[in-house]
Amino acid sequence: MLGRVKIVNKLGMHARASAKFVQVAKSFPCSIELGYVEDQLVNGKSMMQIMTLAATQGSELILKTYGEEADAAFETIEQLIADRFGEPE
Repeated sequence: MLGRVKIVNKLGMHARASAKFVQVAKSFPCSIELGYVEDQLVNGKSMMQIMTLAATQGSELILKTYGEEADAAFETIEQLIADRFGEPE
């Protein structure tokens, strides 16, 4: 699947949010990529690569999942981001 997600939590994709993203991503067997431009996506299962995005509140990112359980991974990650990574703001 391929779609756009918007970072809504106040602190953006800081270390704790990135760690939650990677933890969820690693729970799926499919490939997961994230980034600003489709031909420059990073590995969604790599904390270091996710942190290089420096995504702040309001950033719109491309989320791409492919392979086994790709649809479920996309929906779960999309919900994680919409829920502000479990943060209050």
